Amino acid sequence: MDIDLSNPAHYGLALLPEIVLSVWAMFLLLLDVFQKGARSRPSSSALPWLTLIGILLAAGANVLLMTFEETGTGGMIAIDGFRVFVNFVFLLAAALFVLISTRYLDEANLRLGELYVLVLFATVGMMSFAGARDLMVMFIALELMSLPVYVLTGLNRRDARSAEGALKYFLLGAFSSAFFLFGIALTYGGAGSTNLEQIGAAVGVDGLAASSLLVVATALLAVGFGFKVAAVPFHMWTPDAYEGAPSPVTAFMAAGIKAAAFAGFLRVFQTAFQGLYDTWDAIAIWLAVLTMVTANLIALVQGNVKRMLAYSSIAHAGYLLVALAAASELGAASLLFYVTTYTLMTMGAFAVVMVVARHGEERLDLDAYIGLGWRRPLLATTMTIFLLSLAGFPFTGGFIGKVFILRAAVEKGLVLLAVVLVLASLVSYFYYLRVAWYMWFRDPLEADDATAPAALAPAMTIALVIAAVGTIALGILPHYVLAWAEDSAAGLLQLPAGLVGAGR
Repeated sequence: MDIDLSNPAHYGLALLPEIVLSVWAMFLLLLDVFQKGARSRPSSSALPWLTLIGILLAAGANVLLMTFEETGTGGMIAIDGFRVFVNFVFLLAAALFVLISTRYLDEANLRLGELYVLVLFATVGMMSFAGARDLMVMFIALELMSLPVYVLTGLNRRDARSAEGALKYFLLGAFSSAFFLFGIALTYGGAGSTNLEQIGAAVGVDGLAASSLLVVATALLAVGFGFKVAAVPFHMWTPDAYEGAPSPVTAFMAAGIKAAAFAGFLRVFQTAFQGLYDTWDAIAIWLAVLTMVTANLIALVQGNVKRMLAYSSIAHAGYLLVALAAASELGAASLLFYVTTYTLMTMGAFAVVMVVARHGEERLDLDAYIGLGWRRPLLATTMTIFLLSLAGFPFTGGFIGKVFILRAAVEKGLVLLAVVLVLASLVSYFYYLRVAWYMWFRDPLEADDATAPAALAPAMTIALVIAAVGTIALGILPHYVLAWAEDSAAGLLQLPAGLVGAGR
């Protein structure tokens, strides 16, 4: 079906997945209000399953989006394979959140209907952010994505760590939004437009047409994105926010929000500022090096497994920055593949942490994992799969993702950056395998049976199986997803209309 975005009526079709998810979120909110009535009682136990139905409906609308073809130019929302691909990643993260959160929220007395509504609205923001083709639309989507997550981080009002993490996340998030907005203002001043394609045309193929305003704007936008992807030195909020937030929220933040931030990062810098690559490549390279090295070294000394995974997520942001720095079709495809497998293995790992720690989240140290392989084999096996994939062991999705990122970096001539990535990954082996060693090679008799891991709920079991099987499948049979990622990246990196020769 042809979509002409010069016709405002066609935006309803172009935004169909976002509209479906937004309407469903409002329906759930009203349903929860009427179900509770005037009495203050927990939300219905059917709400998580209704949320899953809404996610499936949005996924169906996203499939329909694949049949649309844009005929006009200058639209504010993209209709391309890149948007469709990352939308599925965001919906996967939201679905896994629902599955892993049900039992946890019941035990923590946090069965709140608005929680699922906030997750759906955050997902709408993520989808809009990654699919926007205009910087002002991206800014609105950024706030729609961020504001619900600020609230979710401080959801457990009885926990001081949750309040502290939410406050830090909110303050630094607002700070980063200011950088992002100032970058947009300077971009408009230098290019005369906030449309990504028109900015690309103003910059030109070789960047010669770019003004000094655009160079400064590029740096400011990079800072704004750096905060959102938790790159060093803009990562200060991440460990406390991840540790303080309820574990299901931490998993959603570490996987979904990071994937959305990188999708937006990639679209802006490889569509609007492709001609300025020689200016911003140094920023991406140094951010990648600082992030990989610093995060992995700090993770080495963490005794708290949840905090260790927080620094691990920062390190993985560094790996994804390598793919961004490659600025090629292969680099974009490897980023898409990596965020897919990263979503599975990160949400799976945080889910296991949640089960081991129980709803009080007091058992987050390594001693809680002593002998887990013999006491709870399914839990330990899935955790081992996730840890091996995060480290980049063969036959896992993490390994394939890193291989393709390395290939993209080497083909671009970034050999030293590729070497840093390999060395940083080797450092990470210690803290990932240390957890596995505690699970499989420590005597189970040393464990405290009084604080054994919680029983696995059916929904949690389904989530762990999906994440573990997906992680292994992407390591053994990656070709289908890789081919899809390459096709999706190809459309993103096509030169916009009018770009060729614009700067010559």
